[in-house]
Amino acid sequence: MSLSSAHTSAFQREVPREGRVWTVRDDRGFPAPRDPEGHRAMPFWSKPTRAQRVVSQVPAYADLEVVEIPLADWLESWLPGLERDGALVGVNWSGPRATGFDLPPAQVAEWFATDR
Repeated sequence: MSLSSAHTSAFQREVPREGRVWTVRDDRGFPAPRDPEGHRAMPFWSKPTRAQRVVSQVPAYADLEVVEIPLADWLESWLPGLERDGALVGVNWSGPRATGFDLPPAQVAEWFATDR
């Protein structure tokens, strides 16, 4: 199993237990960087410590603050909004370049459909 696969599995397990997700923002809003193919992805983490680790280790994230989003809000508002905007969901990005899987919001929402 790749590291990104392991982080994705952890996201699926941890989000229902935590009842929330975390992302990052600055005074301009929530970043959604482009991947090499030009797709935008907004990062989300299943634990605040995972998000904080990226903020503290990745220079491009150094000025961002970690923000908590209740799971119900994320499922009912954020994911549909990302879908409408054509953006992907970055799942538990990690490492010195904040990388991981970027997945369609509908696919991610499906993981939690039975947990609502």
